[in-house]
Amino acid sequence: MSQSAKKKVVVQLPAIAKAASVDTRYAFELEALLEMAELVEVAATSEEEFLAEASDAVAVITSWGFRISSSVVAGLNECIVIGVGSVGVDMVDVEAATEAGIVVTNVPDVFIEEVADHTMALVLAGARRMREMDSMVRRGDWFRGRPLLNEVPRLWGQTLGLVSFGNVARAVARRAMPFGMRVIAHDPYVSELKMTGEGVEPVSFDELLERSDYLSMHAPLNAETRHMLSGREFAAMKESAVVINAGRGPTIDEAALIAALESGGIAAAALDVLEQEPPATDNPLLGMDNVILTPHVASATTRMRPVTRRRVGREVSLALRGRWPMSCVNPTVLPRVALERWQPVPMERGPNR
Repeated sequence: MSQSAKKKVVVQLPAIAKAASVDTRYAFELEALLEMAELVEVAATSEEEFLAEASDAVAVITSWGFRISSSVVAGLNECIVIGVGSVGVDMVDVEAATEAGIVVTNVPDVFIEEVADHTMALVLAGARRMREMDSMVRRGDWFRGRPLLNEVPRLWGQTLGLVSFGNVARAVARRAMPFGMRVIAHDPYVSELKMTGEGVEPVSFDELLERSDYLSMHAPLNAETRHMLSGREFAAMKESAVVINAGRGPTIDEAALIAALESGGIAAAALDVLEQEPPATDNPLLGMDNVILTPHVASATTRMRPVTRRRVGREVSLALRGRWPMSCVNPTVLPRVALERWQPVPMERGPNR
């Protein structure tokens, strides 16, 4: 395909090390797009700046940067597909894209094992109070660790509750069971047979709160799940409970979490994500010994970024070749667009958002 015939694809990704050319920086995406697309990198600080470059693009590739809001979507005059390089798609107004007839894709199955590993690490660190143990050693309080842990039940026989039962939650369940944990889950969009087939007990949301010794948040971020765990929910939990979140920060009401930790309403938290990232320097969570924090890195390994970017390139490439993508988070748009269905579309948990 000649250079003049190539389709314009706007790339809007987080800051990365600058290399000699766009072709070098986006080599992974171009493995699938090189013959059909010209990538144009846009570094915008306002919607107007973004649309000045993107209004005539046939595709947008994005991840953690400029939000693709409803007003941005309205200005994408030629766009066929928005490719998102993550599982969550809360950086895109999916409803607006659907209304505009734009397909939105994600990468729901690329770094599941990595996030499950990190989640299990947070469970174990919370169980053994690793932040407090480390602080005691550094302060010279060598002999205070054992009395604290003498009050913490062993992990074997404890109940792990999963909020949502998507790919990551299922992988966490498989890791937790060999540690002797009972696993329960609540997800109104997943069949109970799917849960029981994984050896997980399906329960109501209130029962999940009441029974969980460790509660791990895995819900996607949307209007239904924002602040899904707040004051009422923490009050319903055991005072000995530990809250884990390696999903989306705003699914937990951070002010309510801080209040529950300070009052002893729950025992501890282990968090890879926060409502504001990075957190303000005066965030009380930073000074709590019973809180373990990691900087939104659950998916990070040597494999994650290359494979994710290759997958985004393939998804966009499929749409530009007139085919349904492998993962469409707004499947109701597909019958309304001029794309060919070429394979069965897995829909284990609906639109995955």
